[in-house]
Amino acid sequence: MKIKRALISVTDKKDIILLSKYLSNSNVDIITTTGTYRTLNDNGIKTQNISDFTGFPEILDGRVKTLHPNVFGGILSDPKKHKNEIKYNNISCIDLVVCNLYPFKEVMDSEADLDEIIENIDIGGVSLIRAAAKNYKNVCVLVDPNDYGIILGSENVDFDIRRKLAAKAFKLIMNYDNHISHFFDRDITDQNKIFSELFLDCEKQFDFRYGENPHQSSSFFSKNKLPFKKIQGKELSYNNLLDMEIGYHLIREFAKSCVSVIIKHNNPCGVAGSDNILDAYKKSIDCDINSSFGGIVVFSKVIDKNCAEYLITNFVEVLLVPGIDEDAYDVLKKKSNMRVIIYEYMGESKYDVRSCFNGFLMQTSDRTLYRDFVEVTHNKPSESEREDLEFAWKVCKYVKSNAIVVVKDKKTIGIGAGQMSRIDSVMIALQKSEKGAVLASDAFFPFSDNVEKADEFGITSIIQPGGSIKDSEVIKEANDRGISMIFTNTRHFKH
Repeated sequence: MKIKRALISVTDKKDIILLSKYLSNSNVDIITTTGTYRTLNDNGIKTQNISDFTGFPEILDGRVKTLHPNVFGGILSDPKKHKNEIKYNNISCIDLVVCNLYPFKEVMDSEADLDEIIENIDIGGVSLIRAAAKNYKNVCVLVDPNDYGIILGSENVDFDIRRKLAAKAFKLIMNYDNHISHFFDRDITDQNKIFSELFLDCEKQFDFRYGENPHQSSSFFSKNKLPFKKIQGKELSYNNLLDMEIGYHLIREFAKSCVSVIIKHNNPCGVAGSDNILDAYKKSIDCDINSSFGGIVVFSKVIDKNCAEYLITNFVEVLLVPGIDEDAYDVLKKKSNMRVIIYEYMGESKYDVRSCFNGFLMQTSDRTLYRDFVEVTHNKPSESEREDLEFAWKVCKYVKSNAIVVVKDKKTIGIGAGQMSRIDSVMIALQKSEKGAVLASDAFFPFSDNVEKADEFGITSIIQPGGSIKDSEVIKEANDRGISMIFTNTRHFKH
């Protein structure tokens, strides 16, 4: 298909001069709406204003400018099938539509008032794109400046490319309308409730070699690119990303502290804090030496040469850090297969979505650490115990339920994860416990036996949500054994 006439109406003017100059030099007639007309005219590119093309002025502050039979007849016509009708109505066929839309989502996400947001709901642009995409057999549609190169160098666009561009155009409209729908839905819905419909606004970013297992295929879909940069190492895997996400969100809980986190099979196996990142890392390894082998290591602070030299003596699958100084990077290069990732703060996800029964479960994200910090026993935790209790509570939030975390001196010394019985998780976590350690439980203790076992292993303080019908028995057991206990009134199940 050879392009003879183009309609250009763009809000985003990126590379539009480059494209228009090429079209003009190729003797393509260019029709433009007012804003685009001014831009091209200022750059010496001859075009025809849409009002001159239709014989009808733009009206209502530009709200109506392209919605005209001459425009849509030109886009939707089939030159062969509608030959006589085109001639009778003096319609000029349009072969190329270049259009992008008012920035509705950007305005919606800003501090704009309601009138401005509504004014940025595009009408004519969406109609132009839909018409051109529908008639892809005869018309080429461009909605993304990154695709202008398809035209540059050749004004002939083959059928398969036009079809792909049409698919991209319909996806743009779908996403655009979904943002508008969600805006209205959000405006009339309790902000703490879930939308009435689920809209997954994402595109494939890349494929993995395989999924959780080699016989499974997998890809990463997102609205945006990943919020980090890989500076060395092998390709990231599906499992790497799952573990990295847990490590990233957990380390964010300690953003102002110097903390090292090691993740293995989607659970933290070692978390420790210290005055410097090297010491924190050594302590996190010591939490569980066997499990730390081949783990995902996440730091809250930039690493230096000393830390890097110790890192390369261990087997690390992925190193996720906020920064690396130059000398440290030179050291890490010695382990070329180690994946080294620099992360950026990407904000907090508002919702969690997962597949279920060929559908999706959606919930608001678990971003509340605790609602209360209530001392419910006669004994009160010391200041150091309170610090360890809060440390343990933060870690417990990211451990698979039933979750038990034992901490001493800002270091996990025992983690019980994913057991069907809470007492079993308690026993696993207590295997390496020390006298004077504290214990966190992601949900309430259903029986007082958990307190009995904790006491046997020297636990001096416990943090848990509370809320069991046997809370009074559990508190009494703690009082009888001289264990202090805090209720958070916040459960952190993680399935």
